Amino acid sequence: MAGRIQDRVAVVTGGCSGIGLATVQRFVAEGAKVVIGDIDDARGHELVEELGGADVATYVHVDVTSKEQVDALFQTAKDTYGSVDIAFNNAGISPPEDDSILDTDLDAWRRVQEVNLTSVYLCCKAALPHMLEQGRGSIINTASFVAVMGAATSQISYSASKGGVLSMTRELGVQFARQGVRVNALCPGPVNTPLLQELFAKDEERAARRLVHIPMGRFGEPEEMASAVLFLASDDSSFMTASTFLVDGGISGAYVTPL
Repeated sequence: MAGRIQDRVAVVTGGCSGIGLATVQRFVAEGAKVVIGDIDDARGHELVEELGGADVATYVHVDVTSKEQVDALFQTAKDTYGSVDIAFNNAGISPPEDDSILDTDLDAWRRVQEVNLTSVYLCCKAALPHMLEQGRGSIINTASFVAVMGAATSQISYSASKGGVLSMTRELGVQFARQGVRVNALCPGPVNTPLLQELFAKDEERAARRLVHIPMGRFGEPEEMASAVLFLASDDSSFMTASTFLVDGGISGAYVTPL
């Protein structure tokens, strides 16, 4: 039986771990061909073999802050598999030096903005010409629940970058709606990924403050986010664009969470 995105071509950044990895695996299971962009070369090539080889997946080393490398990533998808139907612009960082505005220096601010926001601009800029030429496409940008509400644990540049991703997504979704290209923002709550695990390892108290605010009482799993991305990538969401797609365990709907 054909999958929900059978024979479509997807590009996924940050595809070697966390939400990106779970999405790559789900996309292939649903019939897509996937170009994986990441900087983890050993894992990237290993992942291609795990997924079934070059017929279904290709790995490209990409620094998502480099326009030349991002352009090459999307051109690889076009040259290898014939189209660019889905772009999941997911790569991002959340370093410990990004903290309160009082403690976060300018270099840390700029680095997070480059990786989390400028990279999404570059990926959208690279994907759109291919999609506009085809007259179809779905772009999913990873924002965050902190793009719509204040974070209990301050990460000033991360929060600002995700707000920028959300605003840019809305603008692009409106701009290209009548040309067949949909652009939506995935806004996850805290997810059990290497980023969160690293935070727990370095500052358990800081990480635990995130959990207390989740009505469901647990962190999300990467596979749950991948299901949401698949929905936005597929025709099941054909009347959705410029949307804020919150998958956050109820955080954004809670005033006070019972303990």
